[in-house]
Amino acid sequence: MTESHQSTALPSTTTAEPGEPGCAGGLTVLDPPGLTGPADTPTGPADDLTAPSTAVQDRLAGRLSDITSLHEHTERLARARGLDATLDAVLASGAALLGARRGVLVTRLPGGGPGQPVGLGLDRSSLGALETVPTEQSLLARLLRERDRPRQLHSPDLATDPAIGARLRELAVHLGLGGAFGLPLATPEEGPLAAAVWFYDEPAEPAECRRELARHYSEIAAPLLAKQLEADRTRRTTEALRRGLLPDRLPQTPGVRLAARLVPAGLDRSSGSDWYDAIPLPDGTVGITVGSVSGDGPGAGPGSAPGAAAAMGRIRAALRAYAVLEGEDPVSVLGDLELLLKTTEPTRSATAVYAWLEPEERRVTLAGAGHCPPVLVGRNGAEFVETSLSAPLGMLACWEAPGVEFTAGRGDTLLLYTEGLARRCGPTLHAGQANLRRAAADAPRDVRIDPDRLCAHLLAVCPAPETAATATDDLMLLAARFE
Repeated sequence: MTESHQSTALPSTTTAEPGEPGCAGGLTVLDPPGLTGPADTPTGPADDLTAPSTAVQDRLAGRLSDITSLHEHTERLARARGLDATLDAVLASGAALLGARRGVLVTRLPGGGPGQPVGLGLDRSSLGALETVPTEQSLLARLLRERDRPRQLHSPDLATDPAIGARLRELAVHLGLGGAFGLPLATPEEGPLAAAVWFYDEPAEPAECRRELARHYSEIAAPLLAKQLEADRTRRTTEALRRGLLPDRLPQTPGVRLAARLVPAGLDRSSGSDWYDAIPLPDGTVGITVGSVSGDGPGAGPGSAPGAAAAMGRIRAALRAYAVLEGEDPVSVLGDLELLLKTTEPTRSATAVYAWLEPEERRVTLAGAGHCPPVLVGRNGAEFVETSLSAPLGMLACWEAPGVEFTAGRGDTLLLYTEGLARRCGPTLHAGQANLRRAAADAPRDVRIDPDRLCAHLLAVCPAPETAATATDDLMLLAARFE
C-alpha cells in the first residue's frame, strides 16, 4: 500500500473508454512477468514530422474531455438532495473518473472513527466483511486521520501487497478485489469528513490523469458534503427533540391495549406538527388524543415548522393537565384548549380529537375539532365514528361542538389518526379516509386483534405517493383495543 502524492509508473497501458475521462493513460493494468510487448518505434520520416502535432492535439482533446467530465460529475453532485444522495453521487462519480467498478465510503464519526459504510457494487455481506478489518489495517481509517493523513492511497494488488494486513488480503481474495485507490474528503475548517476507496476487479491502478481528476472532484465534493453532514446533524437533533415532546411509551391500562405509530415529516418541509397521547386518569379510565398544530397563521410555509413543533409540545402538555382535571368531559377539555390557544398562541390553529375511555364498560365519549373522524374496527368490518362538523381550534370566535358517546364491543379497536395519514392513503382527504377505513376492515383477523400489528399494517398497505425525504405531513396513528 502506497501513501503518496505521486503515482508509480507501471509496465503497460490501456486507453480510456468512450464516455470516460480522456486521459491518454487511462487505466494501468499490471501484465504478468515476461508478457510486456516491445515498445513501438518510428517507421519513417513522415511519422517523425506528424508525431509532435498529433501528440499536442491528443493532449488538448484529452484535457478538454477531462474538464467536461469533471464538470458533468460536479453538476450531478450539486443536484443531489440529502446526505444519502450526496454519498451515492460521490461514490458513483469517483468510480467513473477512476475507471473502477466498486467502492466503499464512510463518514467520520464525532469520535474520529469510521461510521456506517456506504457501498457501490458491494452487497451488505461484503460491506459487513470489510467492517471486520482491524482499524490498524483499514484503508478508510488511514484516510480519516486527523494528522499524517495521506493525500491519496493506492495499492496495485491488495491480495499480494505486503503493506496490507492479513485480514484485508484475505478479503481481497474472497471478494475478488484487485487494485485499490482511496481519497479523503476533507476541508481546512472541518478536517476529515469522509473517506472513499474504490476497487478494481484485477490488479491495476489508475493513471495519473485519472487520479488528478478524482482529487479535484474530492476537493469540490468536500465542502458540499460538509453542508450535508451539518444539515443531517441538525435534522437528527431536531427530530430527537421533537420526538422527546411525545410519549416514549404508552401506559398499560387493564381492559385496553394501546399502540401508536409516528412517521414525522422533515421540519424543513412541513408547516405543522402532530401529536398523540394516552393519559391514565386517577379513576382507572384513560384519555387518548391525536391532533395537529399549524404554523404561524394563514399561508405559513415550511419555515414555520420548528415553531409549530414547539407549540405542539406546549399544547399537548396543557391538554394532559385538562384531561386530568376534567377528562370525563371531552367537550370541556377541547374548550379549555381552545381558550388557551387563543390566549397564548393567537397566530396558530389546531385540529384535535379527544376520547375518554372507560375500559370496564367499554364506553367511549369523544369530541373533535375539525379533525378526521375516528374509525371503529370490529369483527364485522370498520366504520367511521361520526363526530359533528366543527371548526379547528383557534379559527372562530368561540369553538363549540357536542360530544359523541357509544359502547364498543369486546375486541373492537378505536383508531385515531391525523390528516397526514389520510392524505397518504388517497388522492384527496375524503378518498384517503375511505381507503383507510377499507384497509382496516380488510385486514386479516390476526392483524385486527393486535393493535400494534394493525398500525403497522395500515402504514404498509396505504399507497405512499411521498417518501420520507419529501413528505410534507406527519403520519400519526393511535389504536386502542378493548379486551
